[in-house]
Amino acid sequence: MRLLIAGAGGHGRVVADAAEGWPELWSEIAFLDDRYPQLTRSGAWPVVGSFAQLAPQRANFEACVAALGDASLRLAVLEQCQQAGFEVPVIAHRQAMLSRHASVGSGTFIAAGAVVCVGSQIGMGCIINTGATVDHDGHLGAGVHVCPGAHLAGSVKVGARTWFGIGAVAREGVRIGSDVTVGAGAVCLEDVRDGVVVAGVPAREKNS
Repeated sequence: MRLLIAGAGGHGRVVADAAEGWPELWSEIAFLDDRYPQLTRSGAWPVVGSFAQLAPQRANFEACVAALGDASLRLAVLEQCQQAGFEVPVIAHRQAMLSRHASVGSGTFIAAGAVVCVGSQIGMGCIINTGATVDHDGHLGAGVHVCPGAHLAGSVKVGARTWFGIGAVAREGVRIGSDVTVGAGAVCLEDVRDGVVVAGVPAREKNS
């Protein structure tokens, strides 16, 4: 099967590299990026068009994912992929650990060294980045990004489009709202309401 990745930046190359580790699944990997035609390659992979050319590329590729840092944009592009008739797969690095008893939404990326434990429910278009962990019965809404080295203890719930920063931690059972930014290294010991920025040890809301 041939895989198209929307977004040829650094994260896109990470996704392509993970997909390339499954040669039995992906016979060809290429990018779309709005820097095309000035940009024709990103790392080892070709850039074959801009985002505006997504739907016509369905004639050349069966599957498509979005490798974009902005959660809302990532989810919008994944919706366009589905509307264009692409398969929208989960891409997981071979060195990720994903429980067979977890559910993972389409278009989610799980990086090397990441762990998703039993009973977890991961929404569409999430990123569980390098070395991050989601313990038992975790729940991530659509578009959540769990950054490298971040750790969610058991039964943590995270709302849609939330950014959970590098090395941050959430205690068991904590509820974190939608559209939240959790700063790098923060320790979430209490619930966090929607739309705020929290940082520190313990995590506290920051003034906008």
